[in-house]
Amino acid sequence: MSPVYPLDPDTLLLPVSRARAIATPHAQAYQAADPYPHGSFDDFLPAEILDRVRDELRDLPEAEMMFNRPQEKLKSSYQPERLKPYTRSLLQSLNSKHFLAFLEELTGIEGLIPDPYFAGGGIHVVANGGHLDIHADFNHHGKLNLERRLNVLIYLNRDWREEWGGSFEIWDRNMQEKLSSFVPQFNRMVCFSTGSDTWHGNPEPVNHPDGEPRQSIALYYYTSTWDTTRKAHTTLFRPRPGTADKKDRIIARHAVLQDILPPVIYRRLGHRLQRWGI
Repeated sequence: MSPVYPLDPDTLLLPVSRARAIATPHAQAYQAADPYPHGSFDDFLPAEILDRVRDELRDLPEAEMMFNRPQEKLKSSYQPERLKPYTRSLLQSLNSKHFLAFLEELTGIEGLIPDPYFAGGGIHVVANGGHLDIHADFNHHGKLNLERRLNVLIYLNRDWREEWGGSFEIWDRNMQEKLSSFVPQFNRMVCFSTGSDTWHGNPEPVNHPDGEPRQSIALYYYTSTWDTTRKAHTTLFRPRPGTADKKDRIIARHAVLQDILPPVIYRRLGHRLQRWGI
């Protein structure tokens, strides 16, 4: 089957005009999706590209970030500069002009800005037993003073089955009902517009019979639309009704402190509390 986005495997380039044309037929469905704009594309890239990435990921360095708490368990992330050359080049290509053109045409969001720091992005690995509870993402890139607008996820595991967990779920804005679920199959791309109530995650624990981790590419995009009337927040977790999901009491405590303390004091105290896990 021909790939949706026929990036050249050697140059990792695609003409901007072609990138826009590829997105046009899918734009209406993406922008009208319920409960918030999102889309899923199978066979997204030439398979050769992701197979080369998979080969490089067989030998990963020590993760710079490891999450292991009730809401975010056994999840590691790797930024491009610590990865092997081909994977690093692909991540940079997906932050460049041709892919931004595709995303702008698809989503209707003009002026998308990639993150040169890959804050929270790069390669994600969730080990067996790991999961990521339903959440809404942080909304402000503090270093660049940008508003977060869009997430792109590309899955890397071949022959993944739904019963092995790790499916990506989309929940309604009131966190009462799961509306969509996507098995993290090889070369499936899922993207969605982000906000403070765009609830999503992969809450069912990974349980591959051979112990293989769930692997994905994660990329985030922004616009220069942030202003001082907005309130920045970190990742907001919400438990699914009728489950054993845990409330994120640390984040709730920080929200109270942020409301009652002057900003300069909260910034100083907040960083210390985060380091101490309080």
